[in-house]
Amino acid sequence: MLDLIYLPPKIQNRVRASALRVGIAAALLSPLLAVAGGELDDALPPTLRDTGLYQDWDTKTIGPDKLAYSPQYPLWSDGAIKSRWMQLPPGAFVDASQPDAWQFPIGTKFWKEFKFSRRAETRYIERTAQGWKYATYVWNDDETQAVLAPKQGIRNSVPINDKVRHGIPSRSDCHSCHEGNPVPILGFGALQLSVDRDPNAPHSEPLPDGDVTLLTLIKNGQVRGLPSYLTNGDPRIAARSPTARAALGYLHGNCGGCHTFSGELGNLDFSLKYPVTLPPPDRPPALDTTLGHISKFVPPSWETPGQRVRAGDADHSVLAERIASRNPYIQMPPLGTRLVDDEAVTLIRKWISEEPQSKDEPPK
Repeated sequence: MLDLIYLPPKIQNRVRASALRVGIAAALLSPLLAVAGGELDDALPPTLRDTGLYQDWDTKTIGPDKLAYSPQYPLWSDGAIKSRWMQLPPGAFVDASQPDAWQFPIGTKFWKEFKFSRRAETRYIERTAQGWKYATYVWNDDETQAVLAPKQGIRNSVPINDKVRHGIPSRSDCHSCHEGNPVPILGFGALQLSVDRDPNAPHSEPLPDGDVTLLTLIKNGQVRGLPSYLTNGDPRIAARSPTARAALGYLHGNCGGCHTFSGELGNLDFSLKYPVTLPPPDRPPALDTTLGHISKFVPPSWETPGQRVRAGDADHSVLAERIASRNPYIQMPPLGTRLVDDEAVTLIRKWISEEPQSKDEPPK
């Protein structure tokens, strides 16, 4: 990912010239994960209609047992309009006794719809007795049908703009992004569903009427086991400024799924996930593992290695360099986006520029 390997610039250019699509461990693992999930793939519903999302397919009425939700730090998806739902089995609940790694009961389902000029795809995740299975359903032009995408995905789907088309992920892409986390569900947790929503979050979505929050899930008994300090439903990022809060939230939502202390990238000692169990005034991992740390990845235009984040200097911070690129060898995130998130780049650069070089000042 952001900090996987160090290669001298000349060798990096050779690797880039050979069209290395994604220079990260997740990409190397994709074929293995795809094979491991092959039996589950064979049992995927052939159409979106068969997954049970809609009460009435013709009117696209969502079933009453589906819970709509909206994370406060949404994943950047090239400006797509997204809708999300989840479903718990009757009488079941989420075990949140590990506040940063919720355990979902067998039979849990998640859906996420992507829309540009029209519906493009709906992604589907289900927990079965054998494990988690992943699928993507591709909508036809008049939105009357959505069928299971091929395992290899679709490189060019609906237009995003005049020059760029949306890409439907392959099955192995789904595994790569989701299986790097202790629990493969991203965007549905205590911080993301907090009632204390960050007004400065990039691409923040006003909470629609009827969407669940952490507090409603607790009150309805659908999330249980949280420690008492989280039962008010309002966890928030402790940061020295609104800019820092929004930046750390963006990194949590867009990078923390892979960059954690666990999973395949755990040995990098590089976590961008914000733990709600962090005791004040401890600094979050996104600061402790970036500020002043030399990155093993050297951008092709750089002569020497630089810091992951160099406080006060966004121009010499590898993190800022990589989120501002869509060169396949450099870009972060490496999958799921073809357009630079300009709003996030501005935010991250502002945060780095304002970050003091001293490590001693605790967050407010």
